[in-house]
Amino acid sequence: MLQSKLFTKILREVPKDEKSINAQLLIRAGFVDKLMAGVYSFLPLGLRVLERIENIIREEMNNIGGQEILMPTLQPKENWEKTDRWKYQEMFKLKNRSKKDLSLGWTHEEIVTPLVKKFVKSYKDLPVYVYQIQTKFRDELRVKSGLLRGVEFPMKDLYSFHKDEKDLNQYYEKVKTAYFKIFKRCGLEKETILTLASGGAFCEYSHEFQTVTPFGEDKIYFCPKCKIAVNSEIIERERHQCSNCQNKDLTVKKAIEVANIFKLDDRFSKAFDLSFTDKDAKKKLVLMGCYGIGLGRLMGVTVEVHHDKNGILWPKEVSPFQIHLIQIENSVKVKSAADKLYQNLKKFGLEVLYDDRKNKTAGEKFIEADLIGIPWRAVVSEKTLAKNSVEIKKRNEQNAKLIKIDKLLPFSYV
Repeated sequence: MLQSKLFTKILREVPKDEKSINAQLLIRAGFVDKLMAGVYSFLPLGLRVLERIENIIREEMNNIGGQEILMPTLQPKENWEKTDRWKYQEMFKLKNRSKKDLSLGWTHEEIVTPLVKKFVKSYKDLPVYVYQIQTKFRDELRVKSGLLRGVEFPMKDLYSFHKDEKDLNQYYEKVKTAYFKIFKRCGLEKETILTLASGGAFCEYSHEFQTVTPFGEDKIYFCPKCKIAVNSEIIERERHQCSNCQNKDLTVKKAIEVANIFKLDDRFSKAFDLSFTDKDAKKKLVLMGCYGIGLGRLMGVTVEVHHDKNGILWPKEVSPFQIHLIQIENSVKVKSAADKLYQNLKKFGLEVLYDDRKNKTAGEKFIEADLIGIPWRAVVSEKTLAKNSVEIKKRNEQNAKLIKIDKLLPFSYV
């Protein structure tokens, strides 16, 4: 992509009404635009990051047998009355012109359960794993922290359906593993900790995936022995000790929740009579699990963890581009060399943001490149061409090095 054609512009000043790091950097660098509290437009650079995250999640869900579907956002009141959840104030509720009560989906148990009921009759039809990636709506009172707590947000929710508890437990563990693969690919593996949370009416425990950062709003109690944590909601219930090994020497850490998983048991299958006939011809209720990840939240957390005083440092798998090519000086020689390199990099299958702008100084281009945060920067100038070279610099390193143009491709640094 030619940066001269990018319709968005870098903001010089930090947005005054944004206190979180992710909102400040993403808005300044032209990744998102705030429409109102908790509602953001994803701009060309931001949409590319969001699509990277979406594809990572999609691949890992498919790898554990997930089948992708897309369910309606608009939902009827009747489904929510069956589970006694129409009363929740987080729901956006509305009426159509026929005075029918509807809601905008903030979760989909009430929709996916009767959907799967249409196809599951026998134990031979189980297990089933379906997921979607969809925009959710939540009437959040505490809208803050940029992409971390929104009113409208993209989310992946996976639902699993099982014939018995053993099968549910086995799949639950598969999802845990898949989630850590997702976090690893997003550059968050070292910082993300499996955290016990309340299972509510469903089970004894659910699990959160909490990413440790000094900018986190949640407080978790980490056990160095087991490498798991307990959240602040249940720490008193656990007597301020690790529920796994009873270690009382826990470390308090600030963190941000990036995902959660629940064993739903028969809570929703009972409400919708989702049952099956087992091999002995007996009728049994299907057991369920649900597993969520907020894509926008994951993007925001990545920025909270991976940034410095100059801007964002995107991990390579979620970066909008692999290389930021910068042309310094506007001579015919430099422009010709940079144009040719741009085309050659693309021929090798690399995704390149090419700063070909004529109205920016070298200093301005470098400042903006650091703010945007693409992993590699390649600079073409009169100085580098005098040595038949390109200046290569990694975003998270101080020093640059000259690479001969004929040695640059294939670009083995990405």
